[in-house]
Amino acid sequence: MAPASHSEDAHGPRPEGPGPEDSRPGEPSRDGPPAQPFPGGIPDDDLDAYVGLPQREAERRAYERGWRPVRSLPRDAVVTMEYVVGRLNFTVDGGRVVRCWTG
Repeated sequence: MAPASHSEDAHGPRPEGPGPEDSRPGEPSRDGPPAQPFPGGIPDDDLDAYVGLPQREAERRAYERGWRPVRSLPRDAVVTMEYVVGRLNFTVDGGRVVRCWTG
């Protein structure tokens, strides 16, 4: 079998040019409007209402209200700056939500 060329890999020929992995959410793609990872947008919700809730209750409530994904993080966790439409983030300390933000 001949070695793969630059436009082939183990799965066969690769298309030339940018692919969907070349666009990040919210950035303009080379072929049109910004890529949208979550079609539903941001649920209408009171984020302050999550502060003080037990972690599991806050996660359940967020899912019921349409947030996807829901991410719970320990205090002082290192996180990426990537904004994900529809994601709800919790900072949890002692089993309770101490901070809540979108993205």
